[in-house]
Amino acid sequence: MCCSDGNAMQVADMDAHRVVVVGLAREGEALTRFLASHKCQVVATDLRPAEAFGERLATLVEAGVQLVLGDHPFSVLDGVEVVFVSPGVPFDAPLLNEARRRGLPLSTESRLFCALCAAPIVGITGSSGKTTTTALVGEMLRTDGRDVWVGGNIGQPLIEKVEQIRPGDCVVVELSSFQLEYYHPSANAHVRDVHPIWMPLLCGWSPHIGAILNITPNHLDRHPSMEAYIHAKRAIVAYRKPKDIAVLSYDNPITRAIGENLSGDVRWFSRHTQVSTGAYLAKSEQEPAVVVCRGSTTHHDTPETRTVCRVGEIRLRGEHNVDNILAACAIADALGVSLEAMHQVCTTFSGVAHRLEWVADIAGVHYYNDSIATTPERLAAALRSFQEPIVLLAGGRDKHLPWDEAARLMLERARHIILFGEAAMLIHAELAKVQAIASSDRCDPWPTVHCTATLDEAVDLAASIAQAGDVVLLSPGCTSFDAFTDFAERGNRFRELVERLQRRTKRQGSLDSTGGQRR
Repeated sequence: MCCSDGNAMQVADMDAHRVVVVGLAREGEALTRFLASHKCQVVATDLRPAEAFGERLATLVEAGVQLVLGDHPFSVLDGVEVVFVSPGVPFDAPLLNEARRRGLPLSTESRLFCALCAAPIVGITGSSGKTTTTALVGEMLRTDGRDVWVGGNIGQPLIEKVEQIRPGDCVVVELSSFQLEYYHPSANAHVRDVHPIWMPLLCGWSPHIGAILNITPNHLDRHPSMEAYIHAKRAIVAYRKPKDIAVLSYDNPITRAIGENLSGDVRWFSRHTQVSTGAYLAKSEQEPAVVVCRGSTTHHDTPETRTVCRVGEIRLRGEHNVDNILAACAIADALGVSLEAMHQVCTTFSGVAHRLEWVADIAGVHYYNDSIATTPERLAAALRSFQEPIVLLAGGRDKHLPWDEAARLMLERARHIILFGEAAMLIHAELAKVQAIASSDRCDPWPTVHCTATLDEAVDLAASIAQAGDVVLLSPGCTSFDAFTDFAERGNRFRELVERLQRRTKRQGSLDSTGGQRR
């Protein structure tokens, strides 16, 4: 099937076409509003019943959207031209398999946005670090005086802003594997016929600058294999045009292998190796520094290198955030961002919500929210970010990922480990395995392991056992879906619990100072 250019679609062409949106979370709801506002005939379906949404969907009904809630009946596909899939809907969901059987094209909000957007797009993906890196690049562009739009898997979907974006603007989007699997033409290999306006959505497509920060085991509860997960990620660089740029980690063996098999402009970032084009950590007798470099234009020239900042000036905690800084600098340099703007952001940016986010200091105990850590690997990265004694809160719903390295670090770095949620006993068993192997070589006492049912109970327990100088760290290593809609709701609940604890502590302090009498 021949595809036209990926940016050839026009909003006006969608008038009166019949589409279905599967999944009404944040992205699906935004897409439904957009399609309805442009006179599409929209059917929107979600497995949750109507009462789960309250009045949230009233505006969609007013706009003429047909809502089918509590089920995904195959009848919603009758007469539609294209099926838009929200990221939370599994690739092999029965409704999607039926759409394939009928030969209907499948796409997503982010893919439609990319097809309609007038400006070149920077797309960022990875198993970890993509939200922080996306935010860093956006801030560097703003600091450099550019008009910037940041979205995708971070913040609000950009589809409702697409008509406001001008050709000279900068667009930076975070893209997940669930979104990217629909950027491969193979996702629509089943399509037999399609209205010409939807043809661009069937193309393989990559952004003007596509970055893969790292690829490690993740989402294997959704992707059938590691190979399928890698395939999804690879879409962000697989379909570049001649002037497009790929930015990849040189330190991650999977991304290095992908980059080494790409033609055209490929740039790297590395914490361990001096790269010829991109960004790397320059070692010195004093303090390592973040350096951006551009390869020589001839064999006789030496690469142009410029120092952005010293590592000690970076405000973000943890070695993984040094990787994010390097990636952001490599991307920003490819966009022509000034050295001054990069330096300012690297030395002032303090992080994104739910990512090693400081919440409060209470009676000398430091509370940090790392709810974004939905894999054991991210939990391990969080543990490496602190030198202080740690009271760790971990748990949730397991993603079928290996726990051995994270369990070893938990036992090595934490003073107390408080487990909660569905995965509590699974993690407890993994900790016991590591203890059994290492017990003969262990000199220091093992951390105390506690099991609780909920996050609320875990925070209460942490407050009762933490000592001044400790870090109470929420870094679950699991998804939140056993008790929360997403990691953000879990992180917000942790904040609420800590703030409640802070108020309680202040009241108690006031009572103690007045001998128990309020004044």
